[in-house]
Amino acid sequence: MKDRRNHKLINAMMTALRAVHSAATPESMTPEELERQRKGQDILGRLITPPIGFHWEPFSLHHLPMAWVRPERGHDPKKVILYCHGGGYISGNLGYARVLSSKMSSVTGRDVLSFEYRLAPEHPYPAALDDALAAWDYLMYLGYGAQDVALVGDSAGGNLALCLALHLKETKRMLPGRLVLFSPWTDMTASGHSYQTQQEADPMLTIHYIHAARAAYAPNQDWSLPKFSPLFAPLQGLPPTLIQVGGKELLYSDSLRLYQKLLDHGVPCVMECWPELWHVFQMFPLKQSSDAMEKLAQFLLF
Repeated sequence: MKDRRNHKLINAMMTALRAVHSAATPESMTPEELERQRKGQDILGRLITPPIGFHWEPFSLHHLPMAWVRPERGHDPKKVILYCHGGGYISGNLGYARVLSSKMSSVTGRDVLSFEYRLAPEHPYPAALDDALAAWDYLMYLGYGAQDVALVGDSAGGNLALCLALHLKETKRMLPGRLVLFSPWTDMTASGHSYQTQQEADPMLTIHYIHAARAAYAPNQDWSLPKFSPLFAPLQGLPPTLIQVGGKELLYSDSLRLYQKLLDHGVPCVMECWPELWHVFQMFPLKQSSDAMEKLAQFLLF
């Protein structure tokens, strides 16, 4: 009976997501379309009520909006999570980030720091990466060791988390202790098979959206460069990585190919797939989302 109810809930959510995103996913970057997309992300964050039992502490760091989520119980002050929110690099804010931040804080007992990086097309590459580096440096300034930080990102935030880790490696700085990626966008060239096979199944993303978002973030660039598509970067030396992905999403190949390449480069990596679910399903009030958060907590026991 519970499985049947959960299946009905999944179907209802997929129908609602298709309706919301068909009205709020731009295929162009006109100011009107972009504003509609950003409002859609904000509404999504407001609709999905985060769990109780945490403190929300927004602040600014040199004009960079940031926020701490701190658990009320089971607090581990020595470990911290740095979270990069998704939104195709063209949308997303602290309100949107609050959902996953609070879930991660609740299940791990750790403080989570999120930040509202500058968005394209107003602020194309490397603005978001510069802001991510500022957030990382802030944690180092507070006295956290790099190995005490779990770097987490979803979708474009997964791209950003990977690019930040690669930047730290390239500049010979200490790397985070763990890397966690929810449905990461790793290939801006959209060359994976799922970009064709999952076009009808994905209730959230379209290939037109991918094309529009990458053009806004990195206009007139070679998207195969590792700074845009970390799938094509030398990945050896990255920290142990957890990848979670839905089976019904356009970016499935981005996760699978990253997983295979990380293993090929000697990086300890686990990939977990929920075949019936969609892009960044962890945000939603589903049993599978709770299971995914528990698996994240187990992975971060370091």
